[in-house]
Amino acid sequence: MTNNTTSNTAQLAAFASALRFDDIPEPVVRKIEDLLVDWFGSAVAGHGSRPVESITRFAQAMGQAQGPSEVIINGARTTPYLAAMANAAASHVAEQDDVHNGSVFHPATVVFSPAVAVAQALGASGKQLLAASVVGYEVGIRVGEFLGRSHYRVFHTTGTAGTLAAGAAVGHLLGLNAQQMQHALGSAGTQSAGLWEFLRTAADSKQLHTAHAAAAGLMSAYLAQDGFTGAAEILEGPQGMAAGMSSDADPSRLVDGLGTRWATAETSFKYHASCRHTHPAADALLHVMQTHGLKIEDLAQVVTHVHQGAIDVLGPVVRPVTVHQSKFSMGTVLALVAQHGHAGLTEFDRDFLSAPTQALRDKVSMVLDAEVDSAYPKRWIGKVIVTTTDGRVLHGRVDEPKGDPGNTLSRQEITDKALRLAAFSGGATPEAMRQSVDALWQVATWPKVGALLVN
Repeated sequence: MTNNTTSNTAQLAAFASALRFDDIPEPVVRKIEDLLVDWFGSAVAGHGSRPVESITRFAQAMGQAQGPSEVIINGARTTPYLAAMANAAASHVAEQDDVHNGSVFHPATVVFSPAVAVAQALGASGKQLLAASVVGYEVGIRVGEFLGRSHYRVFHTTGTAGTLAAGAAVGHLLGLNAQQMQHALGSAGTQSAGLWEFLRTAADSKQLHTAHAAAAGLMSAYLAQDGFTGAAEILEGPQGMAAGMSSDADPSRLVDGLGTRWATAETSFKYHASCRHTHPAADALLHVMQTHGLKIEDLAQVVTHVHQGAIDVLGPVVRPVTVHQSKFSMGTVLALVAQHGHAGLTEFDRDFLSAPTQALRDKVSMVLDAEVDSAYPKRWIGKVIVTTTDGRVLHGRVDEPKGDPGNTLSRQEITDKALRLAAFSGGATPEAMRQSVDALWQVATWPKVGALLVN
């Protein structure tokens, strides 16, 4: 490897290697605890999902029946590699896992899934798990920001940047030095993958993206520990990720405020159980309906003013045929919100093809808005124009959707959300889930990370 300690990749690797729990400001520690509990709820929500169960069956068939790491959807124990794969698939399927706006990246599913599995295998402490998870968030978010908007048009950033996030988190738990960490990032980056084409045919690939990213990143870190080398400049090199996957990459984003700007704290929670691109418009529609006392039957037309990223991802989904695909349909999401005041798992499962949902779905359109687009991805503004059946034209706007840092979820709301997710999937009894969540809030005091789900 070229000994170039001033490159952006090398600086990112050095930060990932050197960070310690005591270096992390207390508000960021509290935030990573919030994010961990939120991720756990999403992981339990994967229980019973057909694509998740398929990936889990594969993982368990490929490995030993007993191991140190927990498969959350069924309580089985296996290797860290295979548990990371299964849990990453599980924690992304309900579309309730967190998102970082500026990078358009879902960190939790590709950070906590491998980090928890490895922490369980190593007997790491709760503080070690939290520190490694912050490393994963900080690295993955910066890689997503570096790759830029052009990358996201074709690539699912959680699958691509996610490999490096996973590699950094696991590498930190393994105690990799800066040079080894750079090798781990090189090996993770060369395996980055995930294309949006799956949405057009309602394919299951999104769960494969996170499963692969978590497992590939974990493998990269373990290989680096064993002396395996990776590309030194996998990110900004002439044949690296930016060269092949982006036309607007900004290498300065890789080291933006390392150690002073905590991107972890900028992460948003998901309130609605749908693609995050639908949330600003959903909240803006709710604002209009609540302000004017409207019901779904009062809505003749809804025009959503959106950023280009929303059109790129949601535009191909015109007539959703599965529950998961419907979560990427702006019209379906807004129709559920108009009926129920929110778009949760139960509402999607029961009503995504109901007559009222389809009727309003076909009256919703997206138009590119210059203000919204220029603010994105740092800010996700929601703007709608609603035409009512009696001819009124009403405008709605939300500058911070529910779940964003300035409009965040409280710990009670995070707890309640996790309990709802478990109840929906049947992945845990109410009592077991409550005990598990209560214990997980105290993770910083754990001398050793054991099973998360109480049996």
